[in-house]
Amino acid sequence: MAVLLFSMVCGVYIFSICTTQMAYFRDSNLLKLKQIQKQCPASGIEISETAYLHFPEPKTFSRQECACNPVKFFAIISMQRSGSGWFETLLNSHENVSSNGEIFGARDRRRNLSVIYGIMDKVYNLDWYSSASKNECSAAVGFKWMLNQGLTEYHEGIAEYFKKRGVHAIYLFRRNHLRRMISLIANVYDKDAKLLNGTHKSHVHSPQEAQVLASYKPSINTTRLVPNLKKEEQTTARALEYFKTTRHIVLYYEDVVRNHTKLIDVQDFLKLPHRNLSSHQVKIHSGSLSTQIKNGEDVQRALKGTPYERFLNSDY
Repeated sequence: MAVLLFSMVCGVYIFSICTTQMAYFRDSNLLKLKQIQKQCPASGIEISETAYLHFPEPKTFSRQECACNPVKFFAIISMQRSGSGWFETLLNSHENVSSNGEIFGARDRRRNLSVIYGIMDKVYNLDWYSSASKNECSAAVGFKWMLNQGLTEYHEGIAEYFKKRGVHAIYLFRRNHLRRMISLIANVYDKDAKLLNGTHKSHVHSPQEAQVLASYKPSINTTRLVPNLKKEEQTTARALEYFKTTRHIVLYYEDVVRNHTKLIDVQDFLKLPHRNLSSHQVKIHSGSLSTQIKNGEDVQRALKGTPYERFLNSDY
């Protein structure tokens, strides 16, 4: 009886704490909504959306007539050679979107959480200038973030920031890790070889340039191929866990290429007016696997009968 009574008391106590926390967040959102309505009476915002709508007050310029236009915060979470550069140019073709590239590519910008927080605050306050900046009338502002740019190392603190600031996480990965591996090796090679008239380019805008870069055919280390592909899958799975409690959408490069309605899904996710998004970037590696690597037969033998055999034939 004593144990039963103790369990009942604990249950009531835990329930009261959860109820108090829910009431706090509800009251907090209601207070924010009242503040918004006071500044912008005709905002027409639902209380459920208040945590994800922001009205930045930049230090570097005035938003002028767009001061009452709400702004969504987002981050594109991806890995190198997963189509994130192409995807970001698509987003930036929308007149109301500003995606500012890989702002954490520089090591000094991710040396600790305090520095990371400060940079994100600057981006989301519209005070980060880049060629993608739409200034006062941006309806969504964000950037690209690769997993190896401090995102994995500080994922707990970053997830807390995302929830606190109402940041939308846009996952973009590749289903075919073998194709990503080929693109990664070729890109590393070109950093030294500079096949395009002595200039290294990670992305190109003409079929001729794409053909030049695709002329290099790497050899794949088949001894470590299966373990490396498994590691890639595990890395992606862990990343999907990091921000599952935040508002997020999961996209795969192959799906976006095949089905452009996925771009409508992204615009709906950010609650943007629909636009026909476009990019001038041209795909570098395409066609069958045998045209892209030197040791295609060795790779086929290594993957035959494994879960990764499907990577040999899929293209888009």
